This record gives sequence, C-alpha cells and structure tokens, in this order.
Amino acid sequence: MPTGPVYLASDVHLGVVSREREREFVQWLEHAGAHAGELIINGDLFDFWFEYRHVVPRGHSRILGALARIVDGGVPVTLVGGNHDWWGGSALEDEIGITFHRDPVLLDLAGRCTLLAHGDGLGRGDLGYRMLKRVLRGSATRWAFRWLHPDLGAAIASRVSATDPGGECPSRGQVRRAAELEAWARSRLEADPDVEVVILGHTHLPALIEVAPQRWYVNTGDWVFHRTFVVLEEGEPPRLREWSVGRG
Repeated sequence: MPTGPVYLASDVHLGVVSREREREFVQWLEHAGAHAGELIINGDLFDFWFEYRHVVPRGHSRILGALARIVDGGVPVTLVGGNHDWWGGSALEDEIGITFHRDPVLLDLAGRCTLLAHGDGLGRGDLGYRMLKRVLRGSATRWAFRWLHPDLGAAIASRVSATDPGGECPSRGQVRRAAELEAWARSRLEADPDVEVVILGHTHLPALIEVAPQRWYVNTGDWVFHRTFVVLEEGEPPRLREWSVGRG
C-alpha cells in the first residue's frame, strides 16, 4: 500500500497553456513525486489526447517524462479521463505506467471512501453535451477518427476546444456548472453514507466544502488560471492548496 499523502490535480490542458505554466506544472510534479504516496490527475491533463495505433500527440515530453520518473520511483499515478483526454489508452498505461480510468470510480484514498470523477456530463443541465458525449465516445466514432491523418484530427480538436487561457474566469458557464456539480456531489453523499469524499474537476473553480461532519465535496480547480491542487492525508481533512511559483 502507498504511504504518504495523496496529491490530486486536474485541468492542466497541456497544449493550450503557456510553456511557463507547463514548467510550473513540471515543478509541481517533481514536488509531488518527492512527497506523495500516490498521485492522481483528475481529468484534462491534455487539451487533446487521442492514441492512434502507432502515433500519439506531439509535445508534452517533459510532463510524460516526469510522470514516468514518478512511477519508476514507486509512486502510483492515476489519470481519470476528462472531456478532453478520455481517449487515452495503452501508450499512457504501458509506456508511462499510469492507471487510467474512463468512468467515475470509488477508491480508498488516505483511508477515506472517495468518489472520483472528472465531472463532465454529471448533474443537471449540460444535456446537449451529454448527448454529444455518447457519440464522441462510441466505438464507431473512435474507429472512424483513427482513420483521419493525425494532423487533421488535432486540427479538428483544436477548433472545437473551448479552453482559453486568456479568457474570463469564472465565466457564467463555469459558475453555473460549478453549482450543478456541487449539487450532484451533495446528492451522492446523501445517497451513499459510505462515501466520505466526492472529488471532481471540470469547472476550473476550486472548492472545498464540508457538506456534513467529516464528509466533503472537493473540486481540484485547474492549472489554467489557479494552479490549485488537493492533498489528502490519513486522519486529516482534505486540504486545498495553490502552488507557489518557484517553490521546489
């Protein structure tokens, strides 16, 4: 079993964030690798990730190298597929050594029963996206996309991505989704007394709410605007932190 705290982050959106922000995230990974007993990235590590049989998206070599070193150092790394990188697969699992989850999952994290999910398509609203999600993640769509030239596939993904590092945060859409996901998390905690912590991402808005004594809703926030992460340690309440630039 891993020893040490669990570190969690989400919504880095590699490929659209600046190189400076990517370097800061590498710093954080190195820090996590030295201090964590387990590392979890709760979706949208990449702004686009799709694995062809022999091709993966260009770039991110420092991030992938840092993750591989963490795994090689004995710290397990888990990636939850988000709405931008749900199509991860064997390259991440076999070459880097991470564990990849495409669906919400119940895990024992730091001694607490934790429901972990990226958050896209959950809760009320977002009906159009939920319908599109079924199409995008269907086997026929994935099969057809693999026949596109990778440059064309990446260009299509870039055009439909709504990630804008220079945009307004929070936007009205983010605030609305944050409220919907908080309501969903509260309903899950009410429905299942065994679940102690619900951890989501997706909204880019960090949150730490003690819904009931010793039961929490946590949103890891993002690295596009906030550089936030969560630390879970046995016997302690969840901690929401912001990475300080230059810390190391």
